[in-house]
Amino acid sequence: MKKNFLVIGMGRFGEHLSLRLVELGNDVMIVDQNEEIINRLANRVTCAQVGDCKNEAVLKSLSVNGFDMCFVCIGNDFQSSLEITSLLKEQGAKRVVSKASTRIQEKFLLRNGADEVVYPEKDLARKLAVQYSGHNIFDYYQVSGDLAVFEIAVPRSWVGKSILEINVRQKHNVNILAVKREGSVCLAGPELTFLKGDHLLVLGTGERINKLTKNS
Repeated sequence: MKKNFLVIGMGRFGEHLSLRLVELGNDVMIVDQNEEIINRLANRVTCAQVGDCKNEAVLKSLSVNGFDMCFVCIGNDFQSSLEITSLLKEQGAKRVVSKASTRIQEKFLLRNGADEVVYPEKDLARKLAVQYSGHNIFDYYQVSGDLAVFEIAVPRSWVGKSILEINVRQKHNVNILAVKREGSVCLAGPELTFLKGDHLLVLGTGERINKLTKNS
């Protein structure tokens, strides 16, 4: 379902976020004070505007309550990020997600109206640490606490066998959600037989997944 996003701040994070949202079929409006950046990106998003969002009149002109979500992606001026986050909520923004670099910044952003705070650098660092310290782990997505969805190579001992034969859930305490095979993804049923080269999307804790891939 198509959504409508407002992205304020066209640093590297804001730009990558905006373009990816467009790729996923959404409507995206971008705003930045830098006219050169806006001109460069204008034909790649739904709408682009030059403006200082610390100015209440600028935000009011954007009708921020009409967006499904507003992102504040200002990384080098925390005071501006705070002010814009607060103004967005004051003007009726439905949901505001703001970028932070430290836990202190997160605390202040939440106090100033942010519904959620993201740490792009921290999140990427954690993801890379998990990916490269494990065995045959290609990607992962944190769900909650220690629980995450991991993309792993099919263990060699599983090739030619089905989920039912291996008794994955009981023996390894993980759930196989889907299988990536030759560029496509199929949901995993008990009768699905693993093939060499398969990648599995597995729900479990890091400890369980590392044990599984290490011994595979």
